[in-house]
Amino acid sequence: MEATAGNWIETLTEAAAILNSGSSEQSLEREFEQRLADCSTLAYRVALGVVRNHGDAEDVAQEAFVRAHHHFSELRDRDHFKAWLIRTTWRLAIDRQRSAARRDRREQTAYELGTPGSTPGSTKDQTPEAREFQRRLDCAIDALPEDLRRVLILAAIEGYDMRETAALLEIPEGTVRSRLHRARKILAEKLR
Repeated sequence: MEATAGNWIETLTEAAAILNSGSSEQSLEREFEQRLADCSTLAYRVALGVVRNHGDAEDVAQEAFVRAHHHFSELRDRDHFKAWLIRTTWRLAIDRQRSAARRDRREQTAYELGTPGSTPGSTKDQTPEAREFQRRLDCAIDALPEDLRRVLILAAIEGYDMRETAALLEIPEGTVRSRLHRARKILAEKLR
């Protein structure tokens, strides 16, 4: 009798879930759209801070949005959506950057061997000194450990204050301050 009652309750629960699935899917979709609207440019800015190319940053942000949409229902705490989106975008941007670095090495090797390929491009509106400094700065930022680089990009480059950066990365404000200080110190030493 207990097994039959248990099965009956299970069957009713499943039926209620099926009946409510349409409305819960719509409310889930609305919640996703609202949360995404609240941080619509965030993924792009985080990606741009890593890949430093507008087209690649747009691609990374779009991929992050697709992943966010696909996995939104699996988030345990949707109040942390913004932090989750930042981490996802960061990882996708790092992957894109590593892939681009491998591609650049292959192209450079092909160029050095005399194989027809793309020649290195230059930015005509910058002085050679400015381009060299930007290259050195990019290399120094890329060489930072990931935890320092994240804080530097969000706090120093994107302009988030300490509290916002701490909330986005889900770390204490003191940790943000110390990581930002260490990142700046390392950059200053490398750029001397």
